[in-house]
Amino acid sequence: MKQNMKHLCVFISHLLVLFSLCTMITFVEGRKFHTNCKKHHKGYGDSCTSTTNYDIMSFGAKANGVSDDSKKFVAAWKAACKVRGAVVLIPSGHKFMIKPVTLQGPCMGHLTLQIDGTLLAPSKIGSWSKSNLYQWINFKWANNLTIQGSGTVDGQGCNWWNPIKSKHISDIKPTAMRFYASEDVTVRDITIKDSPQVHLKFDNSRGIIVNNINIVAPGNSPNTDGIHLQNTRDVEIMHSSVGTGDDCVSIQTGCSNVHIHHITCGPGHGISLGGLGKDKSVACVSDIVVENSNIQNTLYGARIKTWQGGIGLVKNVTFSNIQVENVNFPIVINQYYCDKSLCQNQTGSVAIKGVMFDRIIGTYSTQPIHLACSNDIPCTDIDLSDIQLKPSGPLGGSQLQHDLCWNSYGNTKGPLVPSSINYCLKKGRDRSVNQITSSSNELC
Repeated sequence: MKQNMKHLCVFISHLLVLFSLCTMITFVEGRKFHTNCKKHHKGYGDSCTSTTNYDIMSFGAKANGVSDDSKKFVAAWKAACKVRGAVVLIPSGHKFMIKPVTLQGPCMGHLTLQIDGTLLAPSKIGSWSKSNLYQWINFKWANNLTIQGSGTVDGQGCNWWNPIKSKHISDIKPTAMRFYASEDVTVRDITIKDSPQVHLKFDNSRGIIVNNINIVAPGNSPNTDGIHLQNTRDVEIMHSSVGTGDDCVSIQTGCSNVHIHHITCGPGHGISLGGLGKDKSVACVSDIVVENSNIQNTLYGARIKTWQGGIGLVKNVTFSNIQVENVNFPIVINQYYCDKSLCQNQTGSVAIKGVMFDRIIGTYSTQPIHLACSNDIPCTDIDLSDIQLKPSGPLGGSQLQHDLCWNSYGNTKGPLVPSSINYCLKKGRDRSVNQITSSSNELC
C-alpha cells in the first residue's frame, strides 16, 4: 500500500512539473487578459472573450524603427492565429520596421490586432523586392478579425511619389493595408498615413466595418486613395477623417450594399464610384449610400465616373446631406472619364440608373454640377433635390463655369441654386433606353 502511494505521489509530482513547463511556454508567447464579449455591428459576427496576448516584443522584435521586425510580426500572428480570441499586440512607445508581409488565415476566430505603437514601411524604394510591390501588409483569408488601437501605420511613401526616384523600379506602387477574401473585418481607431499608393483596400471581401480611423497624406501625393473597395459588399464606413491626394473613398466594380456616413473628406478627389468599365470590361455597382458627411477643399465632391466602351450597370446610388466647401466640382457624373490628356472615343458605356443627389449644400470653385452622360446610353432616373451651391470666390470669376447637363433624364425638386439646375434633366425616356437598361441589368 505504501509502495502504491509512493508511486502515486511521484506521478502527481511529474504532472505538476509538466504543467509548470507548459505554463512557462505559454507565458513566453503571450500574457493573459480578458475582454467582454460584444456583438458585431449589423450582425456580422461577435467578438468573444480574448484570453491570450501575443506581444511582438516577446517574439524578439527590436522595436527601434530600423531593424527588420517582419519575421517577428509574422511569428506573433501565426501563434495567435491558432488560438481563438487571441490578441497580437504592437505595444505603444515603440516603432517596428516591417517589410512586406502576408498575414494569412483562416484563423481560429475572433482575432484582434492591437496597434498601439507604430508600424513603419521601408522608406527606401530599393529596400522593396521587385516581386512584392503590390501591397505592404497583406491580410489573406482573415475572418472575424478586428484591427484597433491608438497607433499608426506609416507607409513612408514620399519617395514613391517622386517620379524620378520611383521610375527605375516599376509603375506599381504598394498599398499600405490590403484585405483579400476576408469576412467580418473591423478596422477602428488607428491612423494610416503616407502610403505609397492606396492606404486601405478591401478586395473580394464582405462584412466590413471601418470606424473612427484617420487617413492622411499630402494633397499632392498621387494615387493615394484613402479607402478602396473592389468586389466587396456589406460595408459600413463611418465617423472617420480621410485626406489624401486622390479619392477619399473609391468604390469599384463588384461592390454592393455600401453605407458611408459621417465622413470628413479632404484634401483629395472626393467620394467616387469608379472609374468603371476600363478596357471594355463589365462593371456592376449597386445599393450605395453616402450621407451626413463633409467634403472640403477637394477637386470633386460626389462623383460617378465611367470609361467609354465599358458595359454593365450602376444603380440605386444616393448622395444625401453632404456639406461641401470650396470643392471644384461638387456633383459629377462623367461617362467620358479619361486619366490621360487624350482618350479614343468609343461607343457604349456602363449604364447609370437611379441616382439621387439630395441636400448637397455649400460652395464650389469651378462648376456646380457636371452631368456628362453617354450619347449612346443616357443616365436615367436621376434625382436632384435641395441643391444649394454658391461660388466660393467672387461672382464672375475667370474659373467659374456654368453647369453642364448632357443626355441625363430624371426629376428636379427645389430649392435649387443655381436656378439653372432646374433645367438640367430631360423628362421621360424612350423605349430604346429601357431596352439598354434591361440588357445591362441582366449582365449584373
